[in-house]
Amino acid sequence: MTTKAFFPGSFDPFTAGHLNILKRALTMFDEVIVAVGINQDKHGFYTNAQKMDIIRQATVGMPVQVIEYDRLTVDICRELNIKHIIRGVRNMLDFENERAIADANRRLAPDVETIIIPTAQEFAHISSSAVRDILRHHGDTSMFEPEGVKLPPVE
Repeated sequence: MTTKAFFPGSFDPFTAGHLNILKRALTMFDEVIVAVGINQDKHGFYTNAQKMDIIRQATVGMPVQVIEYDRLTVDICRELNIKHIIRGVRNMLDFENERAIADANRRLAPDVETIIIPTAQEFAHISSSAVRDILRHHGDTSMFEPEGVKLPPVE
């Protein structure tokens, strides 16, 4: 039986830190579905199509499926018969936020468990918002990008 996990996020953009979490999740699961969420309240830096393309470039040859979704995470987990949600954290602030979300998800779907993975130390300083700021100012983001990926320029 193939074990699958669900790795949701806005991934705006997908960074080397995200890739680190994903690779580590793949040591526990046969396949990970990376799900780019649609947030009606936010206008993304990149379109979801661009985000999905970046993730696909970063995960070539990996047992990863990239999808888009716009409903409750636990609802899509049930629909896809997935019992584990992967979340990454960089620091204690991230952890507290993710724990609160995991607690809410557990109340909504007791059969779906959240696994929180702390990012490796060398990626802990990377945030999507910092990468967006560097891109806005036409700086070099190569040290924050997943290997083999060049983020599209800001237009």
